[in-house]
Amino acid sequence: MPQSLPPSPTHFTSEIDTGLDVETDVTADPTASTGTGAAGPEILLELVDDEGVTIGTAEKLWAHQQPGRLHRAFSVFLFDRQGRLLLQRRALGKYHSPGVWSNTCCGHPYPDEQPFVAAARRTAEELGVAPALLCEAGTVRYDLPDEASGLIEREWNHLFVGLATAPVRPNPEEVDDFAFVTAQELRELQEERPFSVWFRTVFEAALPGIREIAGRDW
Repeated sequence: MPQSLPPSPTHFTSEIDTGLDVETDVTADPTASTGTGAAGPEILLELVDDEGVTIGTAEKLWAHQQPGRLHRAFSVFLFDRQGRLLLQRRALGKYHSPGVWSNTCCGHPYPDEQPFVAAARRTAEELGVAPALLCEAGTVRYDLPDEASGLIEREWNHLFVGLATAPVRPNPEEVDDFAFVTAQELRELQEERPFSVWFRTVFEAALPGIREIAGRDW
């Protein structure tokens, strides 16, 4: 069941900067510590240069270990028909930022996978709902260390905003809780609960697109 929060409209916006250009494959350091999180199959993501151009691939956890490697990512902000934003609280078993609140969905495209496709795919995998509408909202690049985990987010993040009209059925391995919140409820929740280190950055970047979907109250 979703977290009980005061009803009000919610809103997100994003900006996307893309680029693809170099051809260099970077592989994970075999001696690198995997740090937190359970071991699993190797997951590769796309490394990019400072213009957003793909330059190779790297193992996901290694790319997030200090000093980090700039890589492609995406962030999704979905709203319901009342203009409320769908938030998720990340599962406690996550290797990165477990148990904190964040936007609807975040992730990394597989190598050669389009960010739009990855965003729709991952939203369905995590929350059991396919976006009824999904629009590009720009890109944002950031370098954000996470003191709690010791990892770092160095990402070229593609932003998407859209609508969710079907019931949410979260995957418990990915999502511990979820809530639809208004803009005012989001502000209150941010004062009371921990959020992901990237949330404020991607939210502010996506705001123009959020307002087109969810209204000027955001």
